[in-house]
Amino acid sequence: MSQSLSILYLFDAFDPHGGDPWSRRAVQLMTAFRDAARHVVAADDCRAALPEGVTGMLAQNPPPLAGTVSVARYEAIARAMRGHDLVLSFGAGAIDAVMARRAFPRDTPPIVHHEDPAEATSAGSARLYRRIALGAAAGLVVGGSAAAETAAARWKVPEARLHVIPDGIDLSAFARGPNAKSVAGFRRKPVEVVIGVPLDNASDAELALLVRAVAGLAARFRLVAVGDGAGRAAVERAALAMGIDDRLVLPGALTPTAAWLGGVDVLLLPMRLGAAPAIVVEAMAAGVPVMALRGGATEALLAPENGALLSPHAAEVSLRDALQPLVSDATLRAAAGAANRARATERHDTAAMIARSAAVYSAAIGRPALPG
Repeated sequence: MSQSLSILYLFDAFDPHGGDPWSRRAVQLMTAFRDAARHVVAADDCRAALPEGVTGMLAQNPPPLAGTVSVARYEAIARAMRGHDLVLSFGAGAIDAVMARRAFPRDTPPIVHHEDPAEATSAGSARLYRRIALGAAAGLVVGGSAAAETAAARWKVPEARLHVIPDGIDLSAFARGPNAKSVAGFRRKPVEVVIGVPLDNASDAELALLVRAVAGLAARFRLVAVGDGAGRAAVERAALAMGIDDRLVLPGALTPTAAWLGGVDVLLLPMRLGAAPAIVVEAMAAGVPVMALRGGATEALLAPENGALLSPHAAEVSLRDALQPLVSDATLRAAAGAANRARATERHDTAAMIARSAAVYSAAIGRPALPG
């Protein structure tokens, strides 16, 4: 492989250590491709440096992805893309890079866009904008089959240029099982069901709803709310109001996820639709059943055995009734968790994600250019 290949990674916000799955995927790609290419990351909002060990660089003068419709801005974006062999744009906020490629195609390299429809507004103008812009993309990568169906229907992306490539995770890390000491001071009791709740990116109202639903369960349980920030106070207030503060554990942020996630019996997510958080696939790899709102991207990721258990409504009673069979029946939990693990192994291994991505990018460039 020649090191003369240059890849530009475009983001509105690059956050490799936060909750953005596209940022984490880009880091995985750079790590896998290594010296096969020169990697340049450009973002309007760069929230962290590249992780240690990743060979790449951050652009000092990134093109202006955010802003009102402007021919001058599109031209500036196209100018920044020239000189590279391939452009990879990530997330709803990077769609203007694709439009810039359409407006100024001359000498502009091929671009592959990565976005799930749930990330974008569903307004008619946004749909039309993507239909126009994505005509200039060499490909659109989405995270699941449901997202692909939506992209084909709303954005009219041809099947030949629509690629389903789920997030990739290191399955071997989860195979080792949880670290019993990962949650300091917490030792589970045999009669307790441990319910894990990630606090990151959840609103106070969402977290309070989860606590109220859990409080109504007819079971011995412990609620472990993982994460830092304002959500901790919201969970504490709700638990105190519901009289379950003695069953609440607040360990703060815990890393790596594999060290603690396999130690919970059920992972409980906020009752909202939208892009599925990365922790869903991690829970699947750990063999943990997930409780979420039915009908969204999370359900599409889960094994059918788990998907059938989700809450049909974002309400306390509906969520409590959906949770009750899971917390009451260890056999049901084990079956849903095992099905999730099997699905994660089949669809979400990092090596498979890298190989499929490399094939899509090499096709866009027009030659076998990247290892996969």
